[in-house]
Amino acid sequence: MKLLSLAGGTFADYFQFSEVDWSKVWNATYETIYMSAASIIAIFLLGLVLGLLLFETRVSEHAGIQALHKIVSGIVNIFRSIPFIILIVLLIPLTQILVGRMTGPTAALPALIISSGPFYARIVEAGFRDVDKGVIEAAEAMGASKWEVIYKVLIPESSPSIVAGLTTTAIAVVGFTAMAGVIGAGGLGSLAYLQGFQRNKHSVTLVATLIILAIVFVVQALGDWAVKTLDKR
Repeated sequence: MKLLSLAGGTFADYFQFSEVDWSKVWNATYETIYMSAASIIAIFLLGLVLGLLLFETRVSEHAGIQALHKIVSGIVNIFRSIPFIILIVLLIPLTQILVGRMTGPTAALPALIISSGPFYARIVEAGFRDVDKGVIEAAEAMGASKWEVIYKVLIPESSPSIVAGLTTTAIAVVGFTAMAGVIGAGGLGSLAYLQGFQRNKHSVTLVATLIILAIVFVVQALGDWAVKTLDKR
């Protein structure tokens, strides 16, 4: 009976919303959205460039291009394999140089971008590979230049895959912001840990979790809508 009472009391603590400082909640929500949105824009651009580079250099008889492909592929594989928490620590010197500080939402951006950019690059590369070679060859036969093939054929034809991959990456980034928050980046992760867990305010942790879930659901819904809009099949 005592254990049941203890468990009931602990469970009830999750619904003590009177102890939630809503101004801190909204500020943490803004920080999470800022970190997610800013990093996703950079990840999209970085992933698109790296993915295109991997795709265009994958088959070549030129030794220099083959070497470039191996170097880029190796760098991508290395950075997408390092656990995010470890990468944050490894990038502290670079973050200090770029941002001028080691804590706060902006300080989390280098790690978020460098960890997820290579992952997204592989998704972009896979999307390019799925494009029908016949469509590319037809464009080349009509006299299209390399860049015209890229932005008039390759990117439009692979756009559903690119957007679907970006949606998956964006959801992962939202989770990464929560991890970054635990070590000083701010946002909902920091709120859940510092204001919720460490102060034994379970309701704060619950609120932070629900808002993160809401952000993820919105991102997924927008991504699904964009994919359906772009998919011409």
